[in-house]
Amino acid sequence: MRQGGAPPTGKWVGSPQGGVATPEPLLLPDPSTRFAATADRLRTLADGHPMREWLQFMALVADGQHKAATTLAAIPAIDPSLIAQSVAARIPPLAADGHHRHASWRNGLAVLLDALEAQPLPEPAVALSARMRARSIDEIEDVADDFLRGTLSVDEAGAALYVAAALQVYFAKLAGGLDATALRLLPQRGLCPCCGSTPVSGVITASGITPGTRYLYCSLCSTAWNHVRAVCITCESSGKLSLKGVDGGSSAVQAETCDDCRTYAKMLYQARDTKVDPYADDLASLGLDILVSEGDWARHAPNPLLLVG
Repeated sequence: MRQGGAPPTGKWVGSPQGGVATPEPLLLPDPSTRFAATADRLRTLADGHPMREWLQFMALVADGQHKAATTLAAIPAIDPSLIAQSVAARIPPLAADGHHRHASWRNGLAVLLDALEAQPLPEPAVALSARMRARSIDEIEDVADDFLRGTLSVDEAGAALYVAAALQVYFAKLAGGLDATALRLLPQRGLCPCCGSTPVSGVITASGITPGTRYLYCSLCSTAWNHVRAVCITCESSGKLSLKGVDGGSSAVQAETCDDCRTYAKMLYQARDTKVDPYADDLASLGLDILVSEGDWARHAPNPLLLVG
């Protein structure tokens, strides 16, 4: 199913009378709305926020992503037989560290930079954009490779912000063109079934036929997939989980901590705020990250756009 479509109808286990509905296993992204929704939510969250200017800048980045996602030509489709082979082998068909990128992803980067440069930006952002423009194709591709492989150097953290933003657009467009019925969840349930990346956060639904379902949202291709609750998404244990929040902060954003592996992941509760966005609310809740890290829990995986945060 596509995100933003009609509520999932679900499937019945056993008798339809009194049976148990099962949630959709995964929801593919809609690139035409994904980044605009994040930009709108960031602006809402920025109002009165101590990091207002940074959140407003990140909203401009999301605006640029939206423009790239909605103006660029469609990316050539992947051969369905290759997708079927990957799924049969329980390998993500868009494996981020093995996928051969189409050159069009760099067009998305150019559109993103154009959109940002048309706005009043802080001087560091202007300088960073100029440096990106001066780079060769090979240099940009090297940054993209290092980012996707997790081997990025500290010196490239600034460039990684724009490269990661462009790659999010590219992979979201690829994932949005897949057939959800042809995909399967991975044995490692904490990884995206489309590209194999880690989630940026989880959302606990408040509506549909199966309210209370947890979906994890991919940090790269924006696919959402179902993951059972009360189980650590890092080590899959369930004995030592707890929720932590910031006193006086939004109760809709919680950190699910695991004392077995000493990691945590952000969980967003729609029942407490129906407007939560898995990407914007993560960026706006850095205070929660600081609080939990002081308790010696490590984040399950970083937000790609927080490498320079």
